[in-house]
Amino acid sequence: MIDIPSDLLFALRANGLSSRLLAARDQAFDPMPVIKLFNPVGAATWLATEIGDDGDTLFGLADLGFGCPELGYFSLAELAEVRLPFGLGIERDIGFASAQRLSTWAAWSRRAGSILHAEMIFRRTASAANDELPPAGG
Repeated sequence: MIDIPSDLLFALRANGLSSRLLAARDQAFDPMPVIKLFNPVGAATWLATEIGDDGDTLFGLADLGFGCPELGYFSLAELAEVRLPFGLGIERDIGFASAQRLSTWAAWSRRAGSILHAEMIFRRTASAANDELPPAGG
C-alpha cells in the first residue's frame, strides 16, 4: 500500500476535475506535480498531478529508468503491488514539493534523460539563485 495523505489525495482529485473541465473547453492544464513515487532500489520514478474518478488512475510523468520519461497514465494499485528485493515496494517521497509545472518537468527530464537528473538540475538552479549576493546598496 502506498500511503497518500488526505490533503495530497484531495489535490490530486481537484487537479483531475480541473483537467477534465478544461479539456471539455479545449483549454490546456499544466499543474505542478503533487506526489513523487519511486523505486527505492532502482531508477523508476513517477510524478503524478492528478487522479481519476476511479481513485486509481494517476496521470503524470513516468520514468522507468530507460532514458525516456513519458507523460501518461499509470495505476496506483499496480504500483502498490510491485514487490522489490528485501521486502520493499514503491514508495512516496514524503519530502517532495515542486515549484515547476509538469510540462517543465517533462521537458527537462527528457533533456536530462531522467526525472532524477532533472530534479538535480532544479535543485542546483535553486541553490545557485539562493547563493547569489544581494545587490550592493549604497
